[in-house]
Amino acid sequence: MQRLLIEDGPDRVVATLNRPETRNAIDQTMVDELHEVCEWLEREPRILVLAGAGGTFASGADIGELRERGAADARSGINVGLFVRIAALPMPVIAAIDGYALGGGAELAYAADFRIGSPRLRIGNPETGLGIIAAAGALWRLPELVGEPLAKEMVLAGRVLTGVEALDVRLVTELHEPDALLAGAHALADRIAANDPLATRYTKSVLRAARSEHPRAELEAQAVLFESPEKLRRMTEFLERRAQR
Repeated sequence: MQRLLIEDGPDRVVATLNRPETRNAIDQTMVDELHEVCEWLEREPRILVLAGAGGTFASGADIGELRERGAADARSGINVGLFVRIAALPMPVIAAIDGYALGGGAELAYAADFRIGSPRLRIGNPETGLGIIAAAGALWRLPELVGEPLAKEMVLAGRVLTGVEALDVRLVTELHEPDALLAGAHALADRIAANDPLATRYTKSVLRAARSEHPRAELEAQAVLFESPEKLRRMTEFLERRAQR
């Protein structure tokens, strides 16, 4: 890996964007390496924690590369294809956001299931100032996350949220000081990992299902889980603990 630092654990992978000289701008090499991480986690589902080195999550797409891209590149969906893949990973994704998360960096964060940040977080989508649109997920994910009025402020008027503002609108769910941010991500991952991984995977899958697929999606998932040995084990332990009180 040239652009990522990887910590590979039994129930989680931490992928740290590591281009501090460019404030972790997302270039083609980083995109390719994140696809590799996705491939691992599709084969062996684990929690993914995304972070950034050097006090920045990701300042955006690499402008040097972006400037040279043409219509065919836009239609190929280089970044959005990656972010859709990250959002669809079987287990939850946590973005630990310190410093700038702008443009494509913000859109990477929006693709996560959980976002936690530091007080010095600055998140937004100033793409129109560069003559382009936020085409890697912000225009449809952000209204779902913060509501249409605030999303319009961010994508049409370039509003950048502070960490406190992002917490107030629940774009991030926790704030930690920068030196405690990764520990906060691991604490959240610990809470997720304490649950049944298969039930967690089905929960994420059903949450993502189209409205027309409910309640059939829940019923089919529950049918599988009702037959699982882990369900029997966990419920038996629960009943034994309750009997001992």
